[in-house]
Parts: sequence; structure tokens; C-alpha cells
Amino acid sequence: MCEDTAAIGATALLHAALTMRRAASSLRSRGVLGLCLSTASRCYAAAEPAASFCSANDGHLPFTLLSKAQIAPDSWLLRFALPPPRRYLGEDPTLPTCIKVAFPDGTDEAGAPKVLEKSYSPVSHPATEGEVELLVKGYAPRPGGGVGAYLCGLEVGDVIDAQLKSKRIMHGDAAVLRRWKRIGLVGGGTGVAPLLQIVRIVLAADDEDAHVSLLSINRHEADILMRVEHDRLAAAHPGRLSVSYSLTAAPPSGWAGHTGRGSLEMISQALPPPTNDGTTMVLVCGTDGFVETWAGPVARGPRLADGSKGPKVQGPLLGLLAAAGYDASEVFKY
Repeated sequence: MCEDTAAIGATALLHAALTMRRAASSLRSRGVLGLCLSTASRCYAAAEPAASFCSANDGHLPFTLLSKAQIAPDSWLLRFALPPPRRYLGEDPTLPTCIKVAFPDGTDEAGAPKVLEKSYSPVSHPATEGEVELLVKGYAPRPGGGVGAYLCGLEVGDVIDAQLKSKRIMHGDAAVLRRWKRIGLVGGGTGVAPLLQIVRIVLAADDEDAHVSLLSINRHEADILMRVEHDRLAAAHPGRLSVSYSLTAAPPSGWAGHTGRGSLEMISQALPPPTNDGTTMVLVCGTDGFVETWAGPVARGPRLADGSKGPKVQGPLLGLLAAAGYDASEVFKY
């Protein structure tokens, strides 16, 4: 139920649900993927039947490809329909989501047939009705891999099996709203996908005090993913979102952004400074090597009883962010 149920009542609750539905339709018609995620949105979620929401307990579900667009030499934006009767991905429109995609025709590293699975964080807002967008890089197929190539090779109308993953706990809580006043996001390549979803969640809420700084690092300018959307959101929210880019290869003539994989100078210019008071958070997402450079490696817990890999754990804060003076409580290796 809603947090303010005692003051709202059943009639007001239903009114809030209808209002949020109309707001969702209006926002989507203007290309804004998200809702005003305040107390009213919690009422909206409570008023919807449970079948409207995808749950991690649902297991694998069919997602149908609605459209695909190539946005970089090796990357695609794929839009999937949610499996009816589900209308929303996740059970809480204020929390980031992630799905695990099954590749039925994969192989293990020895080449033997094996169903492979890979996790993808949508770039769409979790309150987007009826669909979800994935940013996927189509790495060349290889033994033990190839999920990205499988997804990028799909045609409109094809169906994939995917499962909603459990909510991600960041330093004891899955929430991102009204938790920090300064949020730094550092993404390498497709690592910007979960970060863009967080940007959408924060900007769609009514928390005017939260400011987000996004730093996207890529090899070439043509490799910058979702740049048009990042710049559009920054222009629409000049006081709440700032966006910076860095190129690791030789930049083109006239390049006005940063260069390199990361530095203390880049941190001081593109990210909020450490405050050590619980009001600042920096999230880092990218390849293992990228995350290690910025914050140290992600560790693994003990193997599970079935022999599979243990859960990821943060491990100590190292790398550039440690050198810049951030506390481990101010950094999350996404």
C-alpha cells in the first residue's frame, strides 16, 4: 500500500492511479520515458493488479522485438514488447531494473551446445508502459559467448526468453531517489545503459535537489552511445543533469571533450567531489578492466552449492576514485 494511505482513502487512490495513467500517456507522446515518481506513483503502483508487473519470480518470459535501430558501428537499440498481461517491467517504478536474456543456441568454451545467459540493464524508464529498450553491442560470436550478436541479429517479430532479475542492492538499499544530492555516473561503452536508466528515474521524479553528472568514455566519437538522448536530457534539465564525454583514441579536430580513460583532473571537472557525509554517490559501470581502473576490481563470494559463481561483492575501493579521495561508501561498482 501507499505510504500515505491513511490520508488518501480509496477514492483518492483510484484517482491517483488514473491520473498517473494519463500522465504516462502524455509523457510518452512527447518522447519522455518516465513518470513523476512521488507518493502518487506509489499509489499508482498499488492500484495496479499484480499481473501488470513483471516479477523476478515469474521465471523466463517471452519478449517480442518491436523495432531495432543501429546507433553505432557495432551497437543497436532494441525495443521489446512486454509479455501480456504485464504492462511494466519490475514491481516498483522507482527502482532500476535488469533482465537476464537466454541464448538457446550458444556453446560452452569447448564448443559443446549450451544455453547461455547474459544480463542487460534497460535504458528505458521502468515505468514505461508495455515495452522495454535494450542497448546491445553485437560482439562477434565465440565459444562461450555471442549473446550480444544473437540479440543484434534478431528481426522485428522475433521472440526472446528473458527473466527479470532481483533488485540491485547498493550499499544496503535498492533506492536511488531522495537518497543522494549529488550523483556521479561513469560509464564505459555500453556501461552507460544502466546509468541512463538511473538518469531517467531521477529526472522524472520531483526531487529538484538532486544533481546528476554523467561521464561517458568511449574509444572514438562514433562509438558514443545514446549521445543524442544524453544531450537532449541535459538541455531539458540544465540545473539537474550535466554530461561529459571522453575519447581514449586520438580525438578528431575540434574535439571539445575530455581525452583518456580517466584521470584525477577529469574527475575534478566531470564528477561531484567527495563529501564523506552520505550525500554523494558515484556509480561506475563498464568492462571489468574499466571498473578496475576507476574503482578497483569487483570481487566474488564463495561458489554456490551447484558449482556456479558466487555473488559479486564490491571489494575494497581502489583506482582513480580512491586516489581522488572518495570513501568506499560513496562509490558503487555497478
